Amino acid sequence: MTRSIIPGVAAMATIVVASNILVQFLFGNWLTWGAFTYPFAFLVTDLMNRIHGPGKASRVVLIGFAVGILCSLIGTQIEGEFGPLVSTRVAIGSGVAFLVAQFLDVGIFSRLRQRAWWKAPLVSSLVAGSLDTLVFFSIAFAAGLSWIAPGVDVAWANEAVPLLGVGPVSPLWVSLAVADFCVKTAVALVALVPFRVLLLRFAPGA
Repeated sequence: MTRSIIPGVAAMATIVVASNILVQFLFGNWLTWGAFTYPFAFLVTDLMNRIHGPGKASRVVLIGFAVGILCSLIGTQIEGEFGPLVSTRVAIGSGVAFLVAQFLDVGIFSRLRQRAWWKAPLVSSLVAGSLDTLVFFSIAFAAGLSWIAPGVDVAWANEAVPLLGVGPVSPLWVSLAVADFCVKTAVALVALVPFRVLLLRFAPGA
């Protein structure tokens, strides 16, 4: 691993591990704490892509994934107040969603990298973020996929409630997913600021 991507790998692994833990704790009625940390993984990927190119960005994704999943699997063996710090389904859902969404992000960013500086990070984050939300919440909480880890209790996530408190009745995890994507959209917009600042600081010619 080249030294140039070590900061990206460290940042990515930290975000994945923290998000896998925080996604299991509610913030209000419709959000998890992980919703506020995980979207920054796209910022890391996009910065690596812009500065070092898609090849090294993909390496950051793979290494960050491996480190993050290793730590998450360790978390499944550590008991917290309400069970394992990271449930098996959350670890699996996080891993699958992470790989699919991050590589999609790299591909979209690469296609748009010659456009205005903000288009590639914004479009890639929004499109990849939507897929990430769908894949992660389905695998981690959908009752129909309980065969993935039969021992994991996801009854709380499948409680029937009005969508975001006002819409049609649906499982709680659907409201969490919709709220999560709304946060991802907001973070994608806000992240354009640090993206531009860090780009000008570390690679003004990129």
